[in-house]
Amino acid sequence: MLIKKPGELKAADITPQEIYLQRRDFIRAGSVLAAELLLPGVAQATARLTGIVKSRYSTSEEETPYKDVTTYNNYYEFGTDKSDPAENAHTLRTRPWTVSVEGAVKRPRVWDIDALLKAFPVEERIYRLRCVEGWSMVIPWEGFALASLIRQVEPSGSARYVEFTTLHDPAQMPGQRSAVLDWPYTEGLRLDEAMHPLTILAVGLYGQTLPNQNGAPIRVVVPWKYGFKSAKSIVRIRFVEQQPKTAWGRAAPSEYGFYSNVNPQVDHPRWSQARERRIGEFFKRKTEMFNGYGDQVAQLYQGMDLRKNF
Repeated sequence: MLIKKPGELKAADITPQEIYLQRRDFIRAGSVLAAELLLPGVAQATARLTGIVKSRYSTSEEETPYKDVTTYNNYYEFGTDKSDPAENAHTLRTRPWTVSVEGAVKRPRVWDIDALLKAFPVEERIYRLRCVEGWSMVIPWEGFALASLIRQVEPSGSARYVEFTTLHDPAQMPGQRSAVLDWPYTEGLRLDEAMHPLTILAVGLYGQTLPNQNGAPIRVVVPWKYGFKSAKSIVRIRFVEQQPKTAWGRAAPSEYGFYSNVNPQVDHPRWSQARERRIGEFFKRKTEMFNGYGDQVAQLYQGMDLRKNF
């Protein structure tokens, strides 16, 4: 192969950006189609999303393959092994589905999921996902800023936190028949964290609606926190004055703090968080503070002791 030096390149030798982006989208579509053919259960649970726009918040890192994103998951409602969600989540029915927005808000309401999709424009956010066990992915999520919904419901002055509750239905979610967690799964954010433009309600990935095992039909994504903070299959969003109790915080408070920001300097009691393994890579890489989003979110925690408030 002949490799040209920078000085030898002509304008005609350089692929225009729009052509490069089209090529990337074509490759992505092909990988999704191939995964659908290999994983018919995934294909049946998804549909194409339309009208998606690109977001300026996306990372430019190489995306994790669709097959890995949809078959290597933490979702205890369907089992504790990484392969369990893809194998068991076909029992989840995502229509009809409603999301109740309640608590300390001036305009509480119950959203039908399809009305919610029509109300808020969907954009693509390519985000890093870092899990507390030490693995990570780069995922092209499709969703909208949680702040857009929050502004519509108008939180009252007493609202300081946002609590998310996952569907509780052991008939659909066989993992809930075990006592591994205190169901339903709940998570929470401080209101300013929820309002941050990086925080989204995701409804799809790779140009398709969310597969069941990835949190269909709607989940929160908070890219600077460990993955368990991003509650899946949400049925209730509640605005409260006091810090909400979370599922993992109730189960193991010494291991899973309320903030759970990605922090290489604060180890999990049973393993280090200093390094991580990107799915598909052999060697580990250094874990970045706030999962690499420090420039955007570090100001939220100015003056806080992030070892104490882990």
